[in-house]
Amino acid sequence: MRDWLLIVLLGAIWGSSFIFNTVLIREIGPLWVSGLRVGIAALGCWSFLFALRKPIPRDAGLWVQLSLLGLLAYAIPFSLFPLAQADVASGVAAIVNALTPITTVIVSHFWFDGERATRTKSLGVIAGFSGVAILASPALAADSNSQLWAIGACLLATVCYAVSLNITRSYKHIEPTAFAAIALTGAAVATVPLAFFVEGAPAITRPETWGAALSIGLIATAFTFQVMYRILPRVGATNFSATTFIAPVSAMILGMSFLGEAIQPTHIFGMAAIFLGLLLIDGRFPRWLRQRRAA
Repeated sequence: MRDWLLIVLLGAIWGSSFIFNTVLIREIGPLWVSGLRVGIAALGCWSFLFALRKPIPRDAGLWVQLSLLGLLAYAIPFSLFPLAQADVASGVAAIVNALTPITTVIVSHFWFDGERATRTKSLGVIAGFSGVAILASPALAADSNSQLWAIGACLLATVCYAVSLNITRSYKHIEPTAFAAIALTGAAVATVPLAFFVEGAPAITRPETWGAALSIGLIATAFTFQVMYRILPRVGATNFSATTFIAPVSAMILGMSFLGEAIQPTHIFGMAAIFLGLLLIDGRFPRWLRQRRAA
């Protein structure tokens, strides 16, 4: 029961990160959103690492590899989502983010030692992208290139996650807290100077902006990573994937409650199609059908 409560908590927190993005881009650019998030999260992870007295890898080559992985896994997608949220609601961004397991199936199928997609998983991919098409349909009807581009940016972020997840499998021997600390540090070292160069020094005047930056860095990133790495071996990947269903619901509810964002029918239908794809991919829906037939 405790693990399921943690799964719900993680899903809700990850959904709130899209709300924090919306608050942050009111004062700072997307590169600074990413830079602050990975920088604050790196400090949080290093604090966890030292508090837990975990060993720190000494291999310089490993540091370079994990830093580059941090760019792909954290810095780039953490920039793409706030960039997109200038043109789409936080709930829409969260719904597209739920496509990550589906894009992971595609990338894994073509990865050199990845898992080949089955017929059921392929149907899940089709259902998932049908959901994205539903989300994009109002923008297509209105000929709104900015919204289409924003949805495309969110899709690209899920591809970054999918590729990085396949790469991460090679680093299972690295202590998770050290892995996250080094990767986030590499992401921060690359992103913060780039943010200074492209967007200039941030001018933050609102307390809610600082609150959002600290919350998305410490709670939605550093804290959730520590919990995720510890419960994943206990609950398994299939049960943990329930966070993917919770996050967009959390984002839509929070966006409606605190940001005044409207929930459109296309959001519900698009989310339902993506959820169907997720159920097909993780095996829940096929198992339910088999159980119904057996009964």
